[in-house]
Amino acid sequence: MLDSKQSVIGYELGWQKSGDDNKALSSAELELLVGFVASQLNDAESGWLLRDKVLFLDAVPALLSTAALRAMPPQHTVLTLHRRDLASAGTVDAMRALRASRFGISIRGSDLHKFDKKLLPDISYIEVRFSGSDVPAQARMYAALKHSSVRMVGRPVTSWTDFDACAQLGLDAFVGKLHLTPRPGVRPKGLNPAQTIILQLMQMVKKNEDVQALEAMLRRDPALSYKLLRFINMAGFGAGREIQSLRQALALLGYGPLYRWLTLLLATASADSCSPVLMETAVIRGRFTELLGQAFLPPDAADDLFVTGMFSLLDRLLGVSMQEVLETIPLPQPVVQALLSRGGIYGPFVALAEACELNSMLVGPLAFSLNIRPYDVNKAHLSALAWAQNIHP
Repeated sequence: MLDSKQSVIGYELGWQKSGDDNKALSSAELELLVGFVASQLNDAESGWLLRDKVLFLDAVPALLSTAALRAMPPQHTVLTLHRRDLASAGTVDAMRALRASRFGISIRGSDLHKFDKKLLPDISYIEVRFSGSDVPAQARMYAALKHSSVRMVGRPVTSWTDFDACAQLGLDAFVGKLHLTPRPGVRPKGLNPAQTIILQLMQMVKKNEDVQALEAMLRRDPALSYKLLRFINMAGFGAGREIQSLRQALALLGYGPLYRWLTLLLATASADSCSPVLMETAVIRGRFTELLGQAFLPPDAADDLFVTGMFSLLDRLLGVSMQEVLETIPLPQPVVQALLSRGGIYGPFVALAEACELNSMLVGPLAFSLNIRPYDVNKAHLSALAWAQNIHP
């Protein structure tokens, strides 16, 4: 979920049943799912692993009174109900009790013209559907809601034109797939100077050039040198003592971790105004793809999987074609196959990660083809979401 600046403010989890079973999930099943999410994202020592992000969970009335919700942090949890659920007085009472405990409540499928205004103090979000056919009427309708404490969520926002219109009308959050869609009229920027040096360093690492040559290249970009020293000290490589020498930092880090760090840095060095959510998606996809393959591929394939996942969005981040990306830096053939056609040994893992991002019905078949259990897909995805919150290359 994005805000008007295209930054990620939270994530939405929906529940899919496998196969042809179209029955709604029971309260017992939902309780198990919420318990699973809580166990993956709430750490006894570190607390909420998504930091300041909010998690939106599809809910039904029976879920509102389950004990599983007690394991979720109320200030970071929003339960999404359908408008028809509000017909029950018991549901409204349960909803009010959760709001008193600081849980968020979002309402889907509501007609704002007919929505009971008495319920506005009991909800925190309401989904609205934008239509470009009658913008003035929608502006009046949204303006009335702006005077309440309810935040408006645009869903689905399918084009950048609609996104801009919704932002101007005062909507607070947006659900859609715009982070994978280039803005019309935004000209590709290509590589900036920092990214050019990063790519040169990656080529040098792949050729196993000596530390002295890597150090000389790093010194050409003081900001890059600073980031490496900051990273090496934050990660604790110096065992309690501050590392101030680039040569010492490179020696401590090693070629494999250095290449991985450069991959992260390349994706996050974009100055493109449309890239905050795209950068985060690339980081999550890289980690998710790596975790999906860990149980099936040799340990030395982990870095290749991570790079494959990250690089699968690099063409959009850099504003160049994937072919140009591949001409800029030599990559192993399995990585190239995955990036160009989702083929080879790594391609299916990237395809599965993409399907999960889009909440596609292909998730089940793709996971089955790779012999990955739904439990492991979900665990890897939540782990990747949490991991991405603490990345500062």
